[in-house]
Amino acid sequence: MRHPPRSVLLAAAGAVALVSGVLVPVVSAQGATPACTVEYAVTGQWDGGFQGSVRITNHQAALSSWKVTFDFAGGQQVTQGWNAKWSQSGTTVTAANEGWNGALGSGASVSAGFLASWSGSNTAPSVFKLNGTTCNADSGPTTPPPTTPPPSDGKAPDLRVLGNRFVDAGGGTRRLLGVNRSGGEFMCVQGYGIWDGPVDDAAIKAIAGWKANAVRIPLNEECWLGLPHIKPEYGGANYISAVKELVARVEAHGMTPILELHWSYGQYTGNSAGCSDVHATCQKPMPDMQYAPSFWASVASTFKDDQATVFDLFNEPYPDRAASSAADAWKCWRDGGTCPGIPYEVAGMQDLVDAIRGTGAENVIMAGGLAYSNDLSQWLTYKPTDPAGNLAAAYHVYNFNTCSSESCWNSTLAPVAAQVPLVAGEIGENTCSHGFTDQVVKWFDDRNLSYLGWTWNTWDCSSGPSLISAYDGTPTAYGIGLRDHLRALNP
Repeated sequence: MRHPPRSVLLAAAGAVALVSGVLVPVVSAQGATPACTVEYAVTGQWDGGFQGSVRITNHQAALSSWKVTFDFAGGQQVTQGWNAKWSQSGTTVTAANEGWNGALGSGASVSAGFLASWSGSNTAPSVFKLNGTTCNADSGPTTPPPTTPPPSDGKAPDLRVLGNRFVDAGGGTRRLLGVNRSGGEFMCVQGYGIWDGPVDDAAIKAIAGWKANAVRIPLNEECWLGLPHIKPEYGGANYISAVKELVARVEAHGMTPILELHWSYGQYTGNSAGCSDVHATCQKPMPDMQYAPSFWASVASTFKDDQATVFDLFNEPYPDRAASSAADAWKCWRDGGTCPGIPYEVAGMQDLVDAIRGTGAENVIMAGGLAYSNDLSQWLTYKPTDPAGNLAAAYHVYNFNTCSSESCWNSTLAPVAAQVPLVAGEIGENTCSHGFTDQVVKWFDDRNLSYLGWTWNTWDCSSGPSLISAYDGTPTAYGIGLRDHLRALNP
């Protein structure tokens, strides 16, 4: 779904507390304030290469310049970097400040990223020094920071695909019925935060109060990877930590989190272009080969031990708007590469499945079709190969879409739903009422299929559309239809 203007979004934006974290372990002080701390993260990894970042926090007196050093133990070699002058001598890597970011006050942080090669193992560095001072080491007693762990009053079930159903560990069928929680795809890249509105326990409990059992969470690949133009406080390790915390809260309330790549890199100015920006600031026709596989490899590595988390490959593909034939569009969708009308190298759905499975992750994967995920007419013909056998079809439908009638659903969706699980990842209408979504949920209910309403955000329901007017779960005139329906299914 495309989003309302930024001014509408920012009116509802709120602050959110972040719990710091990294993808790979570092030695950190326990019960003491170190002279400096360095958080090291592998934000993407592929055969022979990876992307990493360091976030340096100075707890000493203010510095006018800084230099961080660490040693690689696995033969890794830095090939390029940003936000610092990177160099390597033997195993020792040095990241020195640029001319514009040398000042590092007491309590201030700075982040820098790099690309590197690896073979054999990609062991994380264990010792970091800032201007010769060892970081992440005790310098005296202090009070540990407060934590706000997610509640433990429930647990989302592990999921897998069995025929055309989702089943839990005991073999019981689980339909995914819930809402989308937009924000993670746009706030960070626009420089205003990570989430649009609160995502604390009370806010997630309000979603569960609608009797939802699934929450789809749109993400931004550039923010997850912590690319240089993203504010460090909203990207990289901070963004990843925020996503992990939200996933934990969703699962703690017994709901299935669905992580989805929404906005991606790649310049497209052709038919139906959402923007001319090369960066991930709008919906592109297809994911890019430059970053999307790295994004999914990193996400999969982060959540591969959590089979309750579902991966939705790409929000709303529309290579059909660029290609001259349906066959070309579907081939682009599956295989990627050089696609008609799209100037950047495309990552096809098979590339993304391979990136996820290459990490050892066996989580359920969803893949939406053409025409902004509204066309599944040849989904079965071009279905990606999944060695884990955990692939589902994703479909989006609004009252203004082409395939928005029972006749179309019967002819194009029913054959897909007979073979694989079918999830309507987004349903909605721009009328501030719920007559159309009532028809959608009835068709899906009659076939025991899954659906999620767009969106759990306090926007104008005619421009969003928005399910709620407040984060305590107060529904809009549009949202009340879904709320009452979900409660009726699970009184």
